[in-house]
Amino acid sequence: MLNRWLALAAVVILLDQWSKAAISNHFVYGEGMVVTSFFNLVLAHNMGASFSMLSDAGGWQRWMFSAIACVASVWIFVLLRKHSQQKLFCFALAFIMGGALGNLIDRIEYGYVVDFLDFHWNELHFAAFNVADSAITCGAALLLWDSFVNKPEKA
Repeated sequence: MLNRWLALAAVVILLDQWSKAAISNHFVYGEGMVVTSFFNLVLAHNMGASFSMLSDAGGWQRWMFSAIACVASVWIFVLLRKHSQQKLFCFALAFIMGGALGNLIDRIEYGYVVDFLDFHWNELHFAAFNVADSAITCGAALLLWDSFVNKPEKA
């Protein structure tokens, strides 16, 4: 079962890297394209974490976030081995692992994370994000869901 979860994480990584390469090959930094009245594609570079947190910290944040992604991925691997029969739990962890490693690849290769999904309402824009960020968010939501539906019974 472990291989199934690692394969799912690998699919997330591949989709993430493919989508980032496609956007990077068709747009220059800052360029965008209107898709709908509430969604644009835009090539953005994020030196920080979610919502560009610490993006102007001088460079050390690249290595801190890279280290966090490595430690989290090792811990997730251990959890996947230990709980490989718990489908929803492991599905969620595989999504988080794939997303963390997808963004780690960007940090190591470029020094920033490529973002391109831009949702907005009128002039209010949500922070641009990518497939890896989406996988991490979905994985976290599924972990929360799992914690409610698979509560251990009290003795």
